[in-house]
Amino acid sequence: MKIRELGVEGAWEITPQQHGDPRGLFMEWYRFDRLAEAVGHPLRLAQGNLSVSARGVVRGIHFADVPPGQAKYVTCVRGAVLDVVVDLRVGSPTFGRWEGVRLDDVDRRAVYLSEGLGHGFCALTDDATLSYLCSTTYNPTGEHSVHPLDVDLAIEWPAEVPTLSARDAAAPTLAQARESGLLPAYEECRAFTASLRPGGLPYSDGV
Repeated sequence: MKIRELGVEGAWEITPQQHGDPRGLFMEWYRFDRLAEAVGHPLRLAQGNLSVSARGVVRGIHFADVPPGQAKYVTCVRGAVLDVVVDLRVGSPTFGRWEGVRLDDVDRRAVYLSEGLGHGFCALTDDATLSYLCSTTYNPTGEHSVHPLDVDLAIEWPAEVPTLSARDAAAPTLAQARESGLLPAYEECRAFTASLRPGGLPYSDGV
């Protein structure tokens, strides 16, 4: 298993090692200890979700209030998606930046994103199936969206005419969400993530 941090702080790409033979294959798609070593704290598993999407469907950009936020560990078990992480943390050096990772049933990569980051994806195939682990249970009053087609975000979705839910189509732009105070604060997110470390150790530069 290889784990590397993406260009958005707090997001990682995980590439499992697959072991195959004529019978099929086996892999470890999630390792508690390896992820904790990379991230700095264990992932609390509170809920597991599964979503199935038709080609061209775009879901997101979703995020949750911090605290407690909602960290996610996402993988694609059927088909393929472009999985997108967006830095929505006001005050972050990479505020407004996004990064996309192809998740599919060939390389079987996963993406981990920490509390305060926005998440979305575009289905590249029909019946694209995502499985993801969450650190908190669903809380409708604490979960929000930013419009995935916001021109300021300029996410390069691989769909000529993205299909959105009514909720996502009505979501505010990044600027509107910021003006309304909806977005999480970078320093609050860092402080919360630090509290999850063994002993609640604080961040320091370069760590």
